[in-house]
Amino acid sequence: MGGRFAAGQGQCHPPYASLRWNGYIILNVVHRAFPVHCDDSGDEVSVPQEDRVLNQGVLKTLASKLDDLSTCNELIGKHGAALQRSLSELEDLRGSTDNTDKVKAVNERATLFRITSNAMINACREFLDVAESHSQRWQKALHYEREQRHHLEETIEQLAKQHNSLERAWRENPTSYTGVERSQEGDVSDENEEAEFFDAMEDSQAFITVTATSNIQHKRSGSNQSMMSGGLPGDWTENETSGTNHVQLRRTRRSRIPDKPNYSLNLWSIMKNCIGKDLSKIPMPVNFNEPLSMLQRLTEDLEYSELLDRAARCESSIEQMCLVAAFSVSSYSTTVHRTAKPFNPLLGETYELDRLEEYGYRSICEQVSHHPPAAAHHVTSQRGWTLWQHITIDSKFRGKYISVMPLGNIHLQFHSNGNRYVWSKVTSTVHNIIVGKLWIDQSGDIDIVNTTTKDTCRLKFSPYSYFSRDVPRKVTGVVEDREATAHYILSGTWDEKMESAKIVESSQGCGGSEGKQKMVYQTLQPKLLWKKYPLPDNAENMHFFSCLALSLNESEEGVAPTDSRLRPDQRLMEAGLWDEANIQKQRIEDHQRVERKRRDAQANQALEEGQDIEGYQPLWFEKRTDDSTGESTYIYRGGYWEAKDRQDWNQCPEIY
Repeated sequence: MGGRFAAGQGQCHPPYASLRWNGYIILNVVHRAFPVHCDDSGDEVSVPQEDRVLNQGVLKTLASKLDDLSTCNELIGKHGAALQRSLSELEDLRGSTDNTDKVKAVNERATLFRITSNAMINACREFLDVAESHSQRWQKALHYEREQRHHLEETIEQLAKQHNSLERAWRENPTSYTGVERSQEGDVSDENEEAEFFDAMEDSQAFITVTATSNIQHKRSGSNQSMMSGGLPGDWTENETSGTNHVQLRRTRRSRIPDKPNYSLNLWSIMKNCIGKDLSKIPMPVNFNEPLSMLQRLTEDLEYSELLDRAARCESSIEQMCLVAAFSVSSYSTTVHRTAKPFNPLLGETYELDRLEEYGYRSICEQVSHHPPAAAHHVTSQRGWTLWQHITIDSKFRGKYISVMPLGNIHLQFHSNGNRYVWSKVTSTVHNIIVGKLWIDQSGDIDIVNTTTKDTCRLKFSPYSYFSRDVPRKVTGVVEDREATAHYILSGTWDEKMESAKIVESSQGCGGSEGKQKMVYQTLQPKLLWKKYPLPDNAENMHFFSCLALSLNESEEGVAPTDSRLRPDQRLMEAGLWDEANIQKQRIEDHQRVERKRRDAQANQALEEGQDIEGYQPLWFEKRTDDSTGESTYIYRGGYWEAKDRQDWNQCPEIY
């Protein structure tokens, strides 16, 4: 084998190493100015410039080595094919005596192939060396980034503590801050992060109320005394409104549950990785929950159902609107101390509340969708009204607070006059997620519309501000007829009471902020529409449940097997067995995921076979288009109470 080849034999090659043999250019491995020097330690020493642009330089080097590997790959393929041809020719000349030249050619090609393979191996080794050497630097860079993130988390927590201290100091001595005024544009404090979240709301109410003198009251109210007294029908007294309907109970309901265990939990340690995410898709331990499901929380809207009973007896739609508005506010009174989240219902989960004997109504809820989570609710009352709603919950964690936005409308229809009311819910916000005492706020607008008479009422839930002179949790509103003539002013708080004041005179006031004119309403003395029931004794140790909430999860015979009362993790949590509850919660959620995969597989198979695909169909509700609003909503199809009477639950899925 005459000939020579030159190639770098060690691991440290010159910048240009050419491989030649008998005129064939085998490989030109170019170390494109790659400044790597070998030493005994095995570490690579780079020039200072590459230290400043480490990532860019490493990427270029790895790309260069990859090009070398590609070149070697092409040459191996080329020479391998040539070697194969030579071997084929050698087979043809097996019987010939003059085959010396052919054998020599085969040897040459075999040598070329071996040299190229060696070059390939060397290039691979260099690529591996570069990757291994720089992996240590990448590990250091990653470690540095983790330390920076940890430092940032500590800084945020420290800022939150300072913020909490300032809040506590202001509450203890608010007179020290009387010099801080609210500007026309909004709060002067940059620490009120909710300003951006509620930027669609006005800074103040669009009207001013002035109580009329006693002479005007007597003159204006005399003719209306038989129908309404300052916002309440004449046959209703304030004593009725401020009292509780618990005296009407014919059946004794439970009045207490086991005390909540004193479990310590670092909320921030779990929530910091959930910023900006939909909380309904994040598995949470029961430590964050209260022992009620979202379906039961939805049913709590009926706590002050007597307001609707009274509204059903109203002859005036305007007076009826006042009571409907008070009812819409009353549903938030139970949330003022309830910062824990309810259990996310399972798909197909139901909850019934039969209060036919006590309050004349029956309520049924069903979870009709899982992602997004949505529930349908239907209530029928023997006292003259029907209520239904389809609510989807959208929740986000935004760093310092969690916002929960119910999407969907509530519908209410009275049987006697056919008046139908439609409204939606406001946004609930839980503050001090990082540090400090959790507290909840309700904010936004509720527009109540009587779709029959076109009467309207806009309720404004003012967001809490440390520097506001207003009463915390303030709610204000105006009731207008179809000609936009104002008849009543509503005022109060969503956690305590609502009052109505009849308007006797109105006029344009002076300009407000941003040049808007405020209406000045002269009203009669306000009368009480609704007042919150006092919480039961020891409520602080029972999740701050109201009397109704305490009875919602009480065991009851004959309910559907999908009822929330039968959910094992919720039942265990109520009993104080939180560790066991977490185990059951994990089991139930795993079962739910398996069922969802099974339904998805069936849908994919039907799609492949060209069959029509039907999504999940609820058992007691069906999707329809509302004639009045044009929205797509779930309406009760009937059959639940009849199935309960027969105790026929064969259709119910097994979800627990």
